[in-house]
Amino acid sequence: MNKTILVGAIVMVSSIILSVSNIALADKDSESHWGGTFERTSTVPAINNALYATECSACHFAYQPGWLPARSWKKMMRNLDDHFGENAELDQMSNDTITSYLVAESADHQANRKSTKILRSIRANDAPLRISTLPYILRKHDEIPQRMIRDNTKVGSAANCIACHTGAAEGQFNEHGVTIPGYGAWED
Repeated sequence: MNKTILVGAIVMVSSIILSVSNIALADKDSESHWGGTFERTSTVPAINNALYATECSACHFAYQPGWLPARSWKKMMRNLDDHFGENAELDQMSNDTITSYLVAESADHQANRKSTKILRSIRANDAPLRISTLPYILRKHDEIPQRMIRDNTKVGSAANCIACHTGAAEGQFNEHGVTIPGYGAWED
């Protein structure tokens, strides 16, 4: 009788442990997309798609996909005939390849602090196209005088990330690595 109780207790405890483990794993997966867990880093994963890097950096800084949600990248790639006033159309195969890359690596699929904070800063239905107008980005730049950004001919706008963020190409946007052209290192 004692053996039966002992075996039953072991089975019950094992079942509880497995259930809790499965719940924890499910929670971890959902939290990684919505900010419950994230890498302790201020980096956004660097670009790892040569076609995207080549096509987009031909005209401007090629932003890492983790700066926008998938819905924004899809919207942007559908409207390349009027890409911020320019025609940036691509052949269908290139468009499809780049869109797939951007969606797969978008903020929705990243577990770093920046992408998580960006997602939290925008409404679920919004599909913003300008990274420089994201609430998170506006908050991060609100203490910098406009004379150092917009009125600075070497910067021009917050959209010119690489002008001040020396590690931008590698996805490093730590505020301690900011050097504003004509003004030097940024100190809070």
